[in-house]
Amino acid sequence: MTPEHLILASLALPAAGAAAILACRRAPNLREAATLASAALLFLCVAALLPGVLAGARPALRLMEVLPGLDLAFAVEPLGMLFALVASGLWIVNSLYSIGYMRGNDEANQTRFYVCFALAIAAALGIAFSANVFTLFVFYELLTLITYPLVTHHGSDKARNGGRTYLGLLVGTSVLFLLPALAFTWHVAGTTDFAPGGILGGRLDGLALAGLLALYMFGLGKAALMPFHRWLPAAMVAPTPVSALLHAVAVVKAGVFSVVKVVVYVFGLDNLAGSADWLVAVAGFTILAASVVALNADNLKRRLAYSTVSQLSYVVLAAALLAPLSVVGAALHIAAHALGKITLFFAAGAIYTAAHKTEVSQLDGIGRRMPWTMGAFAIGALSMIGLPPAAGFVSKWYMLSGAMAASHWPAVAVIAASTLLNAGYFLPILWRAFFRPAAADDAHHPHGEAPLPMVIALTLTAAGTLALFFQPDVPLALAQQMLGGLP
Repeated sequence: MTPEHLILASLALPAAGAAAILACRRAPNLREAATLASAALLFLCVAALLPGVLAGARPALRLMEVLPGLDLAFAVEPLGMLFALVASGLWIVNSLYSIGYMRGNDEANQTRFYVCFALAIAAALGIAFSANVFTLFVFYELLTLITYPLVTHHGSDKARNGGRTYLGLLVGTSVLFLLPALAFTWHVAGTTDFAPGGILGGRLDGLALAGLLALYMFGLGKAALMPFHRWLPAAMVAPTPVSALLHAVAVVKAGVFSVVKVVVYVFGLDNLAGSADWLVAVAGFTILAASVVALNADNLKRRLAYSTVSQLSYVVLAAALLAPLSVVGAALHIAAHALGKITLFFAAGAIYTAAHKTEVSQLDGIGRRMPWTMGAFAIGALSMIGLPPAAGFVSKWYMLSGAMAASHWPAVAVIAASTLLNAGYFLPILWRAFFRPAAADDAHHPHGEAPLPMVIALTLTAAGTLALFFQPDVPLALAQQMLGGLP
């Protein structure tokens, strides 16, 4: 297949998989086989593009001109390649996990779940391979709409309220901020195409440049910058595989991926000098404030949700520093956070499925009954804190190196303080799980691990978190290529 055909196949395969899933709705085993097969084929298509991109190729595909100067077009550049590998690879393990979770909890509407999940991956690939801001905007909005039924999956009042918050904030920020940013970019630059070094050089400066940056940063609400972050904890009413989709596979990654892509390919690092200082402050505040909320949250998924809000702003902070090393760290953190956070949510879902526990205060001694689950949780937690031998150490190292190279000491202080806060809300969970005596109800009602597909999935993602620490070559090469090679 030519690279152009591979792009088209990568976009079409999840949609075709959704159709196959729907056709097999009366045969659960076939339905789930279709899910796994679609995920595996998608990853193979995406991976087939990697050697060419690493060699310097930039395959492109133009579908149609919607309006003069506004094309629906795709191009595979290094950052998009990284995001596509993350989304397609994690769809496989998330599908495996979902089989165990959805069956283990006897969830309703399972076919709808798998169909929407597949379509969400299709939208994520459209974002990853977008050649311009217009195409990114179209698939960004599709991703919001497709994931709404997943957030409201349970159909309860709480689920519907969470879904309204989710939809209201994400659509609201897009319409109020991102759409005007798209229009203004086209007006000023005459194009919305992504280009190395940016497309706004010499066309805007001062307050106008900072204002356009603000429209983009707050318009990309999936990046969860405060004060537009509440959609993320509100969406925790969804089943755990959906939480994994939101936090690791597609949704929040689409947000921070878009932030980095806009900073690098629309504005350009050199053109933003002096105009992004406010963004460093907002991202730093989000990192610390969300960490404090997580520190005081007893509900496990809520703690993980606010951890995600904080971790996403590491990417925004690193991009806003405009230092090449920190921007490389931002790209690496997209992959490191995806693997670490999906492991944590997988573990939370396994705990719920096997032990019916949702609160941190209920986890005393659970590590001895669920050693695989809590061992994987420990690896994911190390990655979020930024400790070796987990992938989060690598990305944080580059972020910190970039902040120090730029002599931005407030950013260094934020990274250091938030690392301590990360340890403060993750390590007590591990202490409870492994070093405190089991809770009384566990003694009377013993339980073991969750269903095998769930345990296999969380073990694989934990192993991936370790592997990315020891072998970060591919994501690092892509991150460096994004900037034209390591300076």
